[in-house]
Amino acid sequence: MVPGLANIFTSMGDYLYEGLIEQDRWLLLLKGLGNTVIIALFATLIGVVIGILVAVAKVAASQNRKLRWLGMLCDLYLTVIRGTPIVVQLLIMYFSLFAFITNAIPVAIITFGINSGAYVAEIVRSGIMAVDKGQTEAGRSLGLTQSMTMRYIVMPQAIKNILPALGNEFIALLKETSVAGYIALMDITSASNLIRGRTYNNAPLYVTALTYLVLVIGMTKALGYFERRMAKNDQR
Repeated sequence: MVPGLANIFTSMGDYLYEGLIEQDRWLLLLKGLGNTVIIALFATLIGVVIGILVAVAKVAASQNRKLRWLGMLCDLYLTVIRGTPIVVQLLIMYFSLFAFITNAIPVAIITFGINSGAYVAEIVRSGIMAVDKGQTEAGRSLGLTQSMTMRYIVMPQAIKNILPALGNEFIALLKETSVAGYIALMDITSASNLIRGRTYNNAPLYVTALTYLVLVIGMTKALGYFERRMAKNDQR
């Protein structure tokens, strides 16, 4: 091996050892990754539930004047959440509204879930509105109630239409969790930055970027799989 090339590989090995292996620093990254996955997973579930409820409420309010107040309440929620940065929301939740909670993970889950719910709501609402009105009329003519028609006829079709957009929202949510360190929470980004601050070694940052990339690619592959399955079901 060329001596110069050998020196490069030796330097890279020392660089990675100092930033990741020495003093078991990789365990800190692993713990941060676990927190990141937990936050993203449960925040996604909360976001889906909130998004569907808000979307259905807005559609119902647009069809019933007696529920106009409900539509205005949903609009207020969407305006506030989408009009303020997620970092500011996270700080308000942790230092003000949920200051009595010492564990930052539940606060992060709630905050990211509420934030995601606002975007999911508009995605779901657009999917519901894209379903032909004849589908709803057909369901009602068969004797189904409005809620049953929405549940069994409209929503399944809407979900198929908005699956790509929902997938993009979940990917965005995963990457947004990188700001969780603002509330002294050890996610993978804050863990890598902590190691960098102690060692002046940037290797953990590259590992973090690669980890996010792998997670996003995995989610994209999974989303493509579900889209193909749904397309096959439509062809039957």
